[in-house]
Amino acid sequence: MQDTLFSVLALLAGYLIGSLSFAVIVSRVMGLSDPRSYGSGNPGATNVLRSGNKAAAILTLVFDALKGYVPVALVLKYGAPYGMEEGVAALVGLAAFIGHLWPVFFRFQGGKGVATAAGVLLAINPWLGLAVLAVWVAMAVVFRYSSLASLTAAVAAPLLQMLIWGVGPELPAIALMSLLLIWRHAPNIRKLMAGTESKLGQKAAAAKPAATAAAGGRHGKGAHKHAPKTAHGTSQSNKPKHHSK
Repeated sequence: MQDTLFSVLALLAGYLIGSLSFAVIVSRVMGLSDPRSYGSGNPGATNVLRSGNKAAAILTLVFDALKGYVPVALVLKYGAPYGMEEGVAALVGLAAFIGHLWPVFFRFQGGKGVATAAGVLLAINPWLGLAVLAVWVAMAVVFRYSSLASLTAAVAAPLLQMLIWGVGPELPAIALMSLLLIWRHAPNIRKLMAGTESKLGQKAAAAKPAATAAAGGRHGKGAHKHAPKTAHGTSQSNKPKHHSK
């Protein structure tokens, strides 16, 4: 009974740590726009990079990964005396991942969880985490689409775990993380298929002022219809011409 209580508390702590949306926190501290207000609207490192501030994007990436890594690493190191083994550690990582997706501190409006999932995998099995990161980097370098790289890595994670390290108590948590990550990328999948997905490093496009566009459209269409008038109110284009003999 006591072991169950410790496990529940660890899961809750993992979720609360995962609920810290560092894309929003870092952007506020550095005086940047809220990442939910531009680009894809996703509070993650890739969207923060679209602000043009690389330092903010790197900090977001590191802290999002750490909030997945630290809870799992702590359970693996200190959890055994309290009945928490590899399976519970993986579930704590899953709780941190879910916290990133639906953060209680930010009205349950979270990101897609790529960096947090990477941190969880690195804590569960460093070699698996590095292998999945290698898949992500390879796809990102070749195709320049963060979403495509993330989707490929999500598919690779449970497959690599099963093929190389076998089926263990951590596999269900890894598989569920992968499924949730793919589901969160549904809009990106549609954009990839339509050819409208933004590439890595592409800045968020500034919205064109509606008033300017409307004014430009009116002047562009109406300029040829109204020729300037003379002092007598007669249009120059319609004034009869007199030729001297």
